Amino acid sequence: MASHIRITPSILNADLTQINAEIARIASQSDLIHLDVMDNIFVPNFTFDFQAASAIIKACPIGIDAHLMVADVDQIAPAYAELGCESVTIHAEATRDIPGTLRAIRRAGARAGLALKPGTAIEDAAGFVNEVDMFLIMTVEPGFGGQKFMHEMMEKVRKTRAMIGERDIWLQVDGGVSPETICEAAEAGADVFVAGSAVFRAEDPASMIALLRNLAHSVS
Repeated sequence: MASHIRITPSILNADLTQINAEIARIASQSDLIHLDVMDNIFVPNFTFDFQAASAIIKACPIGIDAHLMVADVDQIAPAYAELGCESVTIHAEATRDIPGTLRAIRRAGARAGLALKPGTAIEDAAGFVNEVDMFLIMTVEPGFGGQKFMHEMMEKVRKTRAMIGERDIWLQVDGGVSPETICEAAEAGADVFVAGSAVFRAEDPASMIALLRNLAHSVS
């Protein structure tokens, strides 16, 4: 079980025309801000190019957890670390040189994360366990917010937690995280939770973050 719970709200479901104000609403309760970068190549959606993402990162009052759902990520990922992101996550399915890119992220000063789509087995990533600071298990297919939580991914989370063992590696889940699903994910071993719709569709987003944190703590 995880001992420290982190909530990293995704701004994918925020009002992107008022992004700084939206972040300000949750900054006091969030551990990090989860920035979904999509290029409409690796996933069928587009969010931010490098210039737009840079502006958000530079203006954000707390650390950024960048989730890069893009092609050619080997070249792009270190640049996000150099911008000052606290964590930069690449997808195993989009990366040509996984260990080399993870090391480049770390050299640039950020935590290095490795994300796996639902169809990618955690066993495929076992060889990188000593290169990562965080595994991200997708609990939806990447590309869009507001999708239904895939309960069948909890066995994958459990396997990942067992693989991590005593290493200081975070275990993040992303997709469909809500008050109804976060306890199940925490019980499986997750300790970092990306929540988008649940937070930004709540009447009080900051209070929703506090609720999610308390729920996860109750079973961790």
